[in-house]
Amino acid sequence: MSARTLLAGKPYPYRGNSLNLFRLALAAIVLFAHSWYIAGRGTGPHIHEENLGGWAVAGFFVLSGFLITRSRMRTSAGDYLLHRVARIYPAFVVCLIMTAAVFAPVAAILEHGTLAGYLTTQVTPLQYIWGNLGLAVSSYDIGATLDTVPYPNAWNGSLWTLYYEFLCYLVVWILGALAIFRRSIVPAALVFVASVVIWMNIGLAGRLGLDANFGLLFKLLPFFMGGACAYFVIERFGLNRWIGIASLAVAVLLIAFVPGWGGQASSPFLAYGLLFLATVIPQPTWIAHNDISYGFYIYAWPVQQLVALAGGVQWGMPVYILITVAGTVVLAALSWFLVERPCMRRVRGRSVPRPVVNAVA
Repeated sequence: MSARTLLAGKPYPYRGNSLNLFRLALAAIVLFAHSWYIAGRGTGPHIHEENLGGWAVAGFFVLSGFLITRSRMRTSAGDYLLHRVARIYPAFVVCLIMTAAVFAPVAAILEHGTLAGYLTTQVTPLQYIWGNLGLAVSSYDIGATLDTVPYPNAWNGSLWTLYYEFLCYLVVWILGALAIFRRSIVPAALVFVASVVIWMNIGLAGRLGLDANFGLLFKLLPFFMGGACAYFVIERFGLNRWIGIASLAVAVLLIAFVPGWGGQASSPFLAYGLLFLATVIPQPTWIAHNDISYGFYIYAWPVQQLVALAGGVQWGMPVYILITVAGTVVLAALSWFLVERPCMRRVRGRSVPRPVVNAVA
């Protein structure tokens, strides 16, 4: 068998992968990582001063970079933006409303035995919703709730990533207007390399007066653009098993032995490796047709806080995590069936019909 035959790739099975399962697993890892903070049991497992939740978010971004780049290549500029807004924003707003109208009032009753002053104590419920509508989360607390939990005054510490994810969407939206971006990997690769170099020298940004938002964007943008690079490689050359295995090995080595920027540099390899695994690891049929990963991600933290407030931590971490997983799955399914899927169907009905990816982008 020749090397060319051995390294030949096959078209990516967009309708026959397990990306829904992989994204749900990544959301579950985020829940697991946050459990230690929220339960007051330390910081949990870390790799190079980054908890497992941070690495799971990196996995989200590399897969999102792959899928969103494909979406940009297959839709008009207007439809692309409409799809991206419909995919994350309605469920985000409903989560804000649920937190202010359900979770926080229950917490107020558990902590204080009354809702007196709930609507007027800063940060008020309406201000929590209004202040966070722009995706850039400015308020994490609501009134006098969550004052007595181990991780106080934070109703949803996961939502901050959505702002930077949408900024990444805009980067690909702009690049997609360039004809060369549609013909070549070079623009995506250049943006990827530039973003890694900026992250490697992020300390200079602070000395130049740039704030933390700049740093967070360039912490995450390399992962997203690494996924975009993987898209162009796989579209041109196909997916190869041996390259997939080698990519996973390279990603592990970079993450394990290059502190600071190894994870960002690994992202094209991480993306290729995860995409390969998603073709060989099966997923349940229900998950294949129902992508509850986003709902799981946005509801896990408030569920964890409420269970902690109700005393769930006293039963030990395994039971606490199991309870929060069960509660989050219920809310994630409701978010999918009542908000996310209806919004996506309505938006896709306004656009030119196109084949859809198995994992909803």
